[in-house]
Amino acid sequence: MHQPRLATPFDAMEISRLRSENILSEPLDSGWLARCADQLALRLRPRGDARAYVIDSPTGGLATCALGLIHAVLPAPKYPQGLAVRIHAVATDPDHRRRGHARAALAALLDHLERDGVTLYELYASEGSASLYETLGFTADPACMRMTRFPTPAAEESAL
Repeated sequence: MHQPRLATPFDAMEISRLRSENILSEPLDSGWLARCADQLALRLRPRGDARAYVIDSPTGGLATCALGLIHAVLPAPKYPQGLAVRIHAVATDPDHRRRGHARAALAALLDHLERDGVTLYELYASEGSASLYETLGFTADPACMRMTRFPTPAAEESAL
């Protein structure tokens, strides 16, 4: 198995592609893919709020990625540094699955985040991936709720 490595801004397009093709219910078109990659490249720079570990494919590109987005929370005894992370994407191309790549990349990411002082971790797990996350220490939380609020057309136009 190939070893995970810390992602750089140069990996942003491939991470965005893996997320688009393997996680999202509808793949992104080229415009949205470029927009995501541009934003992620900025966030992967030193002192940015994104950390990712990737495994290179022997045929070029990436085989796997594990991406976390760090955000501040108010400190408390369980969060002394006031840092939390949302694991935003763990994705493996179909040709590279069942080789332990996702586990290796995510474990490397979690170790890195722990060294950075992150103590609160959250993610959304699909039914098929929950067992992987559980073996790494994640537990289900019935209190966690989610909502998506879509902007009105007028708000979208003023944002452009």
